[in-house]
Amino acid sequence: MEQGWVKRIGWDKTFSKGSSRNILIRDVLLINNECLNSNRPWSSSAMNPSAPSYPMASLYVGDLHPDVTEAMLYEKFSPAGPILSIRVCRDMITRRSLGYAYVNFQQPADAERALDTMNFDVIKGRPLRIMWSQRDPSLRKSGVGNIFIKNLDKSIDNKALYDTFSAFGNILSCKVVCDENGSKGYGFVHFETHEAAERAIEKMNGMLLNDRKVFVGRFKSRKEREAELGARAREFTNVYIKNFGEDMDDEKLKELFGKYGPALSIRVMTDESGKSKGFGFVSFERHEDAQKAVDDMNGKELNGRQVYVGRAQKKGERQNELKRKFEQMKQDRMTRYQGVNLYVKNLDDGLDDERLRKEFSPFGTITSAKVMMEGGRSKGFGFVCFSSPEEATKAVTEMNGRIVATKPLYVALAQRKEERQAHLTNQYMQRMATVRAVPNPVLNPYQPAPPSGYFMAAIPQVEGAFHQLQLPQAA
Repeated sequence: MEQGWVKRIGWDKTFSKGSSRNILIRDVLLINNECLNSNRPWSSSAMNPSAPSYPMASLYVGDLHPDVTEAMLYEKFSPAGPILSIRVCRDMITRRSLGYAYVNFQQPADAERALDTMNFDVIKGRPLRIMWSQRDPSLRKSGVGNIFIKNLDKSIDNKALYDTFSAFGNILSCKVVCDENGSKGYGFVHFETHEAAERAIEKMNGMLLNDRKVFVGRFKSRKEREAELGARAREFTNVYIKNFGEDMDDEKLKELFGKYGPALSIRVMTDESGKSKGFGFVSFERHEDAQKAVDDMNGKELNGRQVYVGRAQKKGERQNELKRKFEQMKQDRMTRYQGVNLYVKNLDDGLDDERLRKEFSPFGTITSAKVMMEGGRSKGFGFVCFSSPEEATKAVTEMNGRIVATKPLYVALAQRKEERQAHLTNQYMQRMATVRAVPNPVLNPYQPAPPSGYFMAAIPQVEGAFHQLQLPQAA
């Protein structure tokens, strides 16, 4: 039997792979002698030529409170060593914090010191999640070295997960997925190498962590998961039946579906009083029998009711399928109205749907015309939808700026929220480029300068797009 060991301050204990011995997260310092190594080498490429390269003096700092500023981070990280720059990433339009930042040190040793000593320290009530910065998003999305852990105890947070799995190799990122109620019971650990991930899976899968047996496996992309779901769906054996009456019971359901083949279980779901809730399940031994039952019985009438018979789905799977259908319908609707829907604003308060349609009808066939209202009063804008892009374009040309009632109209092609935000972002970037082109003003010699190497960035950036640049210091 393969042996390993867990070392705790003052004492050791052994465990064997696959055993049910419990490992308390707080006790795990090192697992398996062969995993002893430097968790964060100064240069991953020097240690491992195949490892991903990332700026070793730059740190990603995540899980930030929305109110955390560059000044707070400078105060926190500057004791580790000289800092070149700090940037809290913000939404380009709202300027709200995106919850993460980048800290760029002058020396890799200082960055490593900060990572070793400050990871999971608390600022404004939230523990920091510090990692080496990865500029190449493809490394994060490739799945190489990435593992998935589920059935985690609620008490296990990012730090506990990191402490548990850091024994197996250098961790690039580590996160327990949470919602407003806390941990959702699963998380991800992204190792620097495939080998480290395989060691973690081999040693930790099936182990007890805080009295819960955890599953540890290779991370699978959405495409892989959907492909597996599709394969399982094609080979289903469980059938879901709904919309039958209160008089249905297990025996009657067996009479209806037993003719299609051997069944492992047949169950009508009942309430506390024993009455049928109008749905049930039949689990067949073979997929072919289940498929035949669905084909024959779906849509049939039972006691004046049309029953639904289909593949049984888990709640999460059903929700995901409904979400995909909704997104597809949304996309189809957007595509259908692309180039034919007009946005009209600066409407006179007395303008209604009928008048709006009348004003635009000379330019083509209108499929809809709507003035947006609130509390029975016009909000001053509306939409007109034509049957073709050519008609819509003509209406924009003729109606934009035309006075209707008492006001000049603004007429343009309606944009999706994403397109509008991209347009505003582009305008913002152009303005910032103009501002940057203006020479810096002369600094007041009596005004104290900010701390060396520190700046408060004006331009936000997306995660992973950080560049190690020293920007001019502001007065």
